[in-house]
Amino acid sequence: MQQPVISIGIGEMGGVFARACLRAGYAVYPVTRDMDIKTCLDQYPDPAAILVTVAENDLQGVLNQIPASHYDKLVLIQNELLPRDWLSHDIKNPTVISVWFEKKPGQDFKVLIPSPVFGPRTDLICTALTRLDIPTKQLSDNDALLFELVLKNVYILTTNIAGLKTGGTVSELWRQHEQLAREIAGEVIEIQAYLTGAKLDSELLIKGMLGAFDGDPDHKCMGRSAPARLKRALAVADEAGLSVPELRVLHAALNS
Repeated sequence: MQQPVISIGIGEMGGVFARACLRAGYAVYPVTRDMDIKTCLDQYPDPAAILVTVAENDLQGVLNQIPASHYDKLVLIQNELLPRDWLSHDIKNPTVISVWFEKKPGQDFKVLIPSPVFGPRTDLICTALTRLDIPTKQLSDNDALLFELVLKNVYILTTNIAGLKTGGTVSELWRQHEQLAREIAGEVIEIQAYLTGAKLDSELLIKGMLGAFDGDPDHKCMGRSAPARLKRALAVADEAGLSVPELRVLHAALNS
């Protein structure tokens, strides 16, 4: 009998991962907002994995409740995720997946490109997602993971923020507003470099972003979280002393 998988958060994305794990033969125990995380972990002290599929804003509160003995079982599944988010809790080696499929209410998941995975539970996650025909890519080291996380952030922030001005799809953004997209991507990469302390290859990141555009050219640029993403990006830019003029122009136009 395989050890169970605990899923903290059971929304749209959590539901996909839970279904994948069930298909792979794991019992899945959900932890919802009104349940105490520590009590649930006490009931299942040796899980195969602990999936954390809560929203970005809820991640830190969840990590505060995870005992150190379970750190190596964590699987983090958030957007806008960077190493500082887990290292601030002294979590050194979680499993992290950069999710490149979307799941909207009333619709099944839609894959853009393979989702990169790194960490001690990589085999479990890749095997489970394969049961749903969701492609993954196993990464070799932390440097590869950092690149993939930054790439996903560049994709999300560039398309969402540019979409506040242009609307439309990602293919239309690049075909009709390439200069704007490049300027916003460059400023987003500056912010990511500050947050990671890493020297980032802008052209390689933009090339990767275009690969994701090709994976779903009709993907809408602007999600409902776009204004909040712009606000958070500007807060980091202010903290870092970055000029990011295009982001500031967009923000001013939205608030005029």
